[in-house]
Formats: sequence, C-alpha cells, structure tokens
Amino acid sequence: MSHPLVRLATRLGYGARQLPRLAWYAGHGYALQQLAKEARRRAGDSPAPAPAPSSLPSQRRLYSDMAALLARDLANVESGIYPLPADRDGTLPMLLHRSRLFFKDLPDIHRRRESNGHDEVVTEETRGRRPRYYLQNFHYQSGGWMTEESADRYDTQVEVLFKGTANAMRRQALPQLHEIFAGKDQRKLHLLDIGCGTGRFLDFVKQAWPRLPVLGLDMSEAYIRHARRHLKSRSWTRFLVGNAEAIPLPDNSQNAVTSIFMFHELPPRVRRIVLSECARVLRPGGRLVIVDSLQRGDEPDYDGMLARFPQNYHEPYFASYLDEDFAGIARPLGLTHVRDVNAFVSKVMVFDKRTQDD
Repeated sequence: MSHPLVRLATRLGYGARQLPRLAWYAGHGYALQQLAKEARRRAGDSPAPAPAPSSLPSQRRLYSDMAALLARDLANVESGIYPLPADRDGTLPMLLHRSRLFFKDLPDIHRRRESNGHDEVVTEETRGRRPRYYLQNFHYQSGGWMTEESADRYDTQVEVLFKGTANAMRRQALPQLHEIFAGKDQRKLHLLDIGCGTGRFLDFVKQAWPRLPVLGLDMSEAYIRHARRHLKSRSWTRFLVGNAEAIPLPDNSQNAVTSIFMFHELPPRVRRIVLSECARVLRPGGRLVIVDSLQRGDEPDYDGMLARFPQNYHEPYFASYLDEDFAGIARPLGLTHVRDVNAFVSKVMVFDKRTQDD
C-alpha cells in the first residue's frame, strides 16, 4: 500500500485535473440547454412533453454513476494500472477555439434535426470514396467525419454529451489490457485501435505503455491528421487511413485490438465483418476490447434514455446495436467472451482469441 502522503497527493492531483474539466463541459451543457429553450421560444414551439419519470434515470442516479466512474478511474491510478491521466484538452486558447466551433455548429445541427437532414456529407467529391453508411451527418454535425472542423470540434461535442466523462470511460479499457500485458516486454507487443478518431484513447495507451507499438486505423483523413498532431511526441505510434472491414494487417499479428465508441455506428452486417477482421488479425490468446454504449437491459434504469438517444442525435444503427448479441457473433469467430464491465453510460466488452489448447 502506498504511503498516505503519496495517496493524498495522487487524490489531490486527480481532483485538480478532473474537477475543472467537469465544470467546463457541464457549463457547455447548461448553455446548450438554454440555447435550445430560446430557439423553441423564438419558433413559438410548445415545450416538449416531459417524459414519464420511470423512463429516464434520475439526476441523482446519473451523478451517482458519474462519481462511481471517477472513483474507479482514481482507483486504477492508485493500483498502478495507469499513471495519473493527462487529458491534454489543450491550452486555454485552444479550448476557446474548440468551444467556438462547438457553438458555431449548433444552428446547423438544429436545422438538420428539425428537417431530418443527415445526408449533406454525400457530394460528388465524397461519393464512392467511403462506404455509403459512413457518409452521413452523424450527430447531425457539419461535415460528418470528413472535415478538419469536424475533427477539431469532435472531442468537445463528446465531452459535453457525457458531462466531461468521455475520457474516463475510454480509460476503462486500460485495466483489460493491463491484465494481458503485465510482466511482458511492451516493445514486443502490438496493439491496433480501429476507428481511432482523434487519437484520444491511444494517448492514454501511450501514457501507460510508452514503448508499446500501436497503430491507429480510421476512415477519416481529417481525423487521422488530427490524431497525428495530437500524438506527434509519442514514439512507436503509427496511423493509417483505412477501413476496418479489410484491416491492412497480416493474420495473427496483434496482441490486442481495441475499438472505442465505434460499433454503434456500424450497420449490423458491417459489425459482423469488422468483428471477423478483428479475430483474424489477433494472435491466439490476444484480446479484443470494445468500449461502447450500454445496451438494453445492462442498466434497466437507463433503457428509456438509450431508446430516446437516436431521436436527438442522428445514430441510424443505434437501435440495432442496443440488442446486438456480441458474444453470439464472436463465438464462431474463435473469440471467447470474457466479461462486460459497465462504466456510467458505457460498457467495456472483453473477448479473447482462443488457442489450440482451448
């Protein structure tokens, strides 16, 4: 057990880093609510009918689960699973710039939500360059996943959505990796992160294992450029623009494959293809770790909120995700479902590739 003063310093350091960012993104959420009310007032719309109390978790439940997530995050640090995390949100000018981009896009998001406009990404320039399911205004945001401004505003959007806990949820994949990496020479291991986006999760991986060779794969050139800039000081780090339906890696080449907040945005058919590719590139005994939304029944008090989510955000495949049987899909691919771990509104799904002895 660590010295009490060391433990106190760790807890103070954690609070000093996390509480200001929680307040920052909570403030954005409050401003967003007020702007939405004002937009409805100016349009002469009647207030939306209040949902039945039993259909949504109470505010007390939400904040209790947020606190439990942060307590687990801190416990992981105190256990030595990963160091005191640096969220690296950027300098104050950068935070203000991304905040401006976030609020600037809100009128267009509102317009698309009201008109169900979600295909503005499909143009003569983009048509055929990416799968059709990918060329959509997910979250109703401008540019979909295809533009520099989208990449710059993405992390602010997600943190506002999750009340400043998105990074803490991402980090809950790290204990599952620690379990298989402990005692091994990290330089001889390989990790692939599919749908790596702006590289935030890989940043936490590199904070824990600085000499681990990692590869981030994403279909967005803009997001890959952002990820490269964000991790430019990290060695043993590569990024590729590519499709996880055809991972450009040899069979049995990865010790771990990770995916953070991606599978709910895939059509059911594509989910199965991507899981098959993950199984193909994993070495026997390797581990697949998926962090994504809770599914129906994981936390019954949240079921109503999950069912309403696609109404407020353009998430065309979320309803099918809620009832997807990942363990059943994984089994014939040679993947054994190890465990699920709920973490606030997300859950960590863990699968190991069977060996010949299994």
